[in-house]
Amino acid sequence: MIRASLRRGLPLVAAALLLIPVLNAQESGRGRKYKPPPPTCKVSITVVKASDGKPIENAAVVFHPIRNNKDEGNMELKTNEEGKTTIDVIPIGDTVRVQVIADGFQTFGNDYPLPGDSKDILIKLHRPVKQYSIYQNGSSESGNQNGSSGTQQQNGQKPPQ
Repeated sequence: MIRASLRRGLPLVAAALLLIPVLNAQESGRGRKYKPPPPTCKVSITVVKASDGKPIENAAVVFHPIRNNKDEGNMELKTNEEGKTTIDVIPIGDTVRVQVIADGFQTFGNDYPLPGDSKDILIKLHRPVKQYSIYQNGSSESGNQNGSSGTQQQNGQKPPQ
């Protein structure tokens, strides 16, 4: 009877003795230490047209997390049919540089600090405007004294108007 109970109990005692050093090693600082990730900020972006406030679908929103004045890479998301996108992997206290690129609109870029656990950003995109040229006639404030916006040619003639 005693022998039968020893046969059943001996493997349990042996297993317990083998587990004690394993548990002790984890508590003594040996092995891999777990470092929890920092708390993150939920950044919500809404992209709309500046002219009428309608959402812009499929705009590329590029996030550049900046830590200690160093760009930590980038992450790109697309806006949904409501013009919205959300990211929640950037640590609280960092800064994020946001770029928005959409077909038919000017590219947008700005830096935003992330002091709390959430940040809502509304971005209004404008249509591109015609580039300014000093070679075209028009109302120019930086022309010559005689009012022409072009320069005189070497032979003294004014450029054609």
